[in-house]
Amino acid sequence: MKGSEFLKKIQGLAKRRVLACSWHPDKGKGSHGVLKLGDKRTTVRNLKDELKTGTYHGMLKQLGLSENDLT
Repeated sequence: MKGSEFLKKIQGLAKRRVLACSWHPDKGKGSHGVLKLGDKRTTVRNLKDELKTGTYHGMLKQLGLSENDLT
């Protein structure tokens, strides 16, 4: 999954669950940005790059989500 796909799925989840969701591309260094979901946050790498499995699972963990939440 690419970073942009991850971002869209999280935004869709936030809409369904009526949670605050915001993307701050200016809050990170270089191609990194900060994704906030409710009161939790994670850093997303370059939106065009494929996410590595460990990175993907780490981001979900930081947001308090599981893979089942995005399906």
